[in-house]
Amino acid sequence: MRAALIAVTGTVLALAGCSSGAAQPPRADSTAPVLAPGRPGEQARTLSPGEAATAVPGPTANAADITYVQDMIVHHRQALDMAVLAPSRAASAQLKTLADRIKAAQGPEIQYMTTWLRGQDQAVPDHHAGHEGMPGMATPEQMEALKAAQGEEFDRLFLQLMIRHHEGAITMSEQVLLKGSHVKIEELATDVSVTQAAEIRRMQEMQAKS
Repeated sequence: MRAALIAVTGTVLALAGCSSGAAQPPRADSTAPVLAPGRPGEQARTLSPGEAATAVPGPTANAADITYVQDMIVHHRQALDMAVLAPSRAASAQLKTLADRIKAAQGPEIQYMTTWLRGQDQAVPDHHAGHEGMPGMATPEQMEALKAAQGEEFDRLFLQLMIRHHEGAITMSEQVLLKGSHVKIEELATDVSVTQAAEIRRMQEMQAKS
């Protein structure tokens, strides 16, 4: 995916005078090598200016991008199914606030991913799409147990399931960052990873206090 391109030397500014003696606007002719940090587990490498110009991900999606977005829609939908239970079942006001934040973040992301898939002429998963083997997903039995829980028992089970759910989303995002090719999906996967990692830390703090 995208390399964070870091210039390691300067550029050469070529100033050309005209016959009247007035200076033309400066022109930057980059001769600097560029350091491209590697993907997770890979070493950085040095790119020539020409290579650097093509190192940024483009607008073309590959199979990894499509699969990630389709799966993440299903993944996010379950998170929303869990979050909407909190207002009437949770004992902790902090947990209710967290559930609201999850809804506020993941609802618009579902809309964004749906629009993106349609723009790529790809199928949007329906609300009964299967999720066997998808990282972090709660089983039907676990979802039924969450719906039946109240008070502190709901809080305990919600935190347990949602932490695992977020960890699964981060795993999926890391995979598409390695294999995908579309710049918008790289941005989405990065945002998902950062947001959900922060929420995991908050949930772990809540678990420690309970």
